[in-house]
Amino acid sequence: MMGSLALLATAACSGDAGEPAVAEPRTGEIGDGEMTIPVMGDEVRILAFGDSLFAGYNLAEEEGYPERLETALRARGINARVIDAGVSGDTSAAGRARLGFVLEAQDESPDLVMLELGGNDLLRGIQPDQTRANFEAMLDELARREIPVLLMGMRAPPNYGPQYQAQFDALYGELAQQYDAGLIPFWLEDIYRDRSLFQSDRIHPTAEGIEALVASTIDEVIAALPEDETDS
Repeated sequence: MMGSLALLATAACSGDAGEPAVAEPRTGEIGDGEMTIPVMGDEVRILAFGDSLFAGYNLAEEEGYPERLETALRARGINARVIDAGVSGDTSAAGRARLGFVLEAQDESPDLVMLELGGNDLLRGIQPDQTRANFEAMLDELARREIPVLLMGMRAPPNYGPQYQAQFDALYGELAQQYDAGLIPFWLEDIYRDRSLFQSDRIHPTAEGIEALVASTIDEVIAALPEDETDS
């Protein structure tokens, strides 16, 4: 993502003042000495389609969200393959332009697409109706291919004004209902108050922040998978 609006990760939310809260361990984390479940069943293919928050900006390749999510899912016994299709700097328009190409490039159709875009729209001040139109085009494409979707929601900073904020914040939930998609309303919710979990730009999570995000979202990811994939 662009670094010109470093308030996104910390001010894009409730506007709470005071000391940032420290993220607590979440269910889904694998503690020292904890037994993992043997991986079983057919491979579950998850396409993590998004921007630098999925691409693992300034992190080692194995430290990105898709990579750590795959490890966590396999620790839960799910034979998961999470494909990292994050591109730093992508707006919803850029994602719309490349989604079809990325889908066609897959050996098999994904069992789930995690759609994580919108942060760069905020950084560029793109109007929410344009963001919505781009998401609708992507969701139409995925619906046509009968691929389930999990929307990874973002939240607008208050400095854009109440009307912009209300319109942007509403679009993920409304689109999830319209397209019968899974939804995490604001997927940075559990870490955004803790600056220690972000890099110096205050936008991109550290490796520790990624681990916290995986732990706090893994249950929603599992719930979004088709039932026959989790029951196999």
